[in-house]
Amino acid sequence: MSVLHVSVWRGTEDGRYVDFEVPRQTSQTVLDVVTHIQRKIDSTLAYRYACRVGMCGSCAMTVNGVARWTCRTHVSAVAQDDRLEIAPLANLPVVRDLVTDMREFFDKWTRAKGQFQGSRTRRDDFAAVNPQSKASQALQAGIECIGCGVCYASCDVVGWRADYLGPAALNRAWTLINDTRDVARIERLRAISGDAGCHSCHTHMSCTERCPKHIAPTASIAGLKRATAAAMMKGDL
Repeated sequence: MSVLHVSVWRGTEDGRYVDFEVPRQTSQTVLDVVTHIQRKIDSTLAYRYACRVGMCGSCAMTVNGVARWTCRTHVSAVAQDDRLEIAPLANLPVVRDLVTDMREFFDKWTRAKGQFQGSRTRRDDFAAVNPQSKASQALQAGIECIGCGVCYASCDVVGWRADYLGPAALNRAWTLINDTRDVARIERLRAISGDAGCHSCHTHMSCTERCPKHIAPTASIAGLKRATAAAMMKGDL
């Protein structure tokens, strides 16, 4: 049986890589490797996972320098000479080992006004939404985000400036701006048009290239840039 040589980040921000040897298996995922280490070699290894089937995104880590869902990443696709390097997601504080603190990531969704605000109550009829409209199609293109943080960890601008809202929060804002039931459009445009908002994006497209759900946050951010420009021309901003 062949062996994988795995370097895993241990500790906090000032930690180090520790080497392990893990048996190579057929159809083995990176999450399988991490789980083997924790269950068979070192029970103190901290990592996060839940569904194991690509639905929750909580197992996202940095594998050989690239942010990925470890449950959907097969070793055969990423191992180099039977070697793996596994680290926590970039651009997030490290709690311990492979676990990052996601609070700032989700706080930025709040700063981007990522909560739906409707005007109807339970006593009103359901709002009619035309699924064929341009706005609905723009909404659907970005609605499947599950908040895994892969795009955030892959974003160069987030690495350069900590206050940048990031691709996930801006993508969420774009979906709500295109939701005809939402009533906070102008408030949301004001929130994402500041110096740390959509105009800070350098369009490197790392977020789009790495998104496991095949969402294009780059396109959403470009839409926000157009929307803020149009609102400014109308005097709404």
